[in-house]
Amino acid sequence: MSAPIYIRMKQSIRTPAKQMIRVKDVARITGAVRKRQMIENMIIHMIKPEDKNIIVIDSFSIIDQVIKRFPESDIEILGPNQCVVHVERKKKFPHLLIVSFIWILLFIGAAMAIMNFHYDVSMEMVQQKLHFMLTGKEVEHPLWIQVPYSIGLGIGMILFFNHWFHKKFNEEPNPMEIEVFKYQEDLDHYVAIHENKVEQSDEDH
Repeated sequence: MSAPIYIRMKQSIRTPAKQMIRVKDVARITGAVRKRQMIENMIIHMIKPEDKNIIVIDSFSIIDQVIKRFPESDIEILGPNQCVVHVERKKKFPHLLIVSFIWILLFIGAAMAIMNFHYDVSMEMVQQKLHFMLTGKEVEHPLWIQVPYSIGLGIGMILFFNHWFHKKFNEEPNPMEIEVFKYQEDLDHYVAIHENKVEQSDEDH
């Protein structure tokens, strides 16, 4: 009996359009060196214009091709049973006016959310009372408290999201990146269950 071939499917990959998808693109293979190299270079699917932006490669289609090539092989599947392939089409850059409009809209929305929060918790009154406690004088606008507080609020948001434009302060993922990762993971899981998979009719070329 020959040595077993172990296949571990990748959870998801990204690939350009109009490209051949080989086994090594969607899975990791281990086993006898000669067999492994041949299996890795098997073409599992050809991306066609009618393909959507997401293709689901099932481990069954890989097993089917491996058995046809090496009928005596013992195959073990490890990890997930599907790989979600995201086909990257040619991206169109958005118009500057659209980007500017969205940026202004988000800026105004964020500013309104912060102001409404401060109004709900009576932040201005708290700062006035804090000024009175420290100086013994009543002032309507204690700027020496309000200005540093506003600057600190902005710096705190930058540190919280760990980003200054494209610069990161450390390698830790920020909360937004974690939420995007969880969303992408849930999306891949949903697509793997509900979308059409690449059928075993795809032939090895």
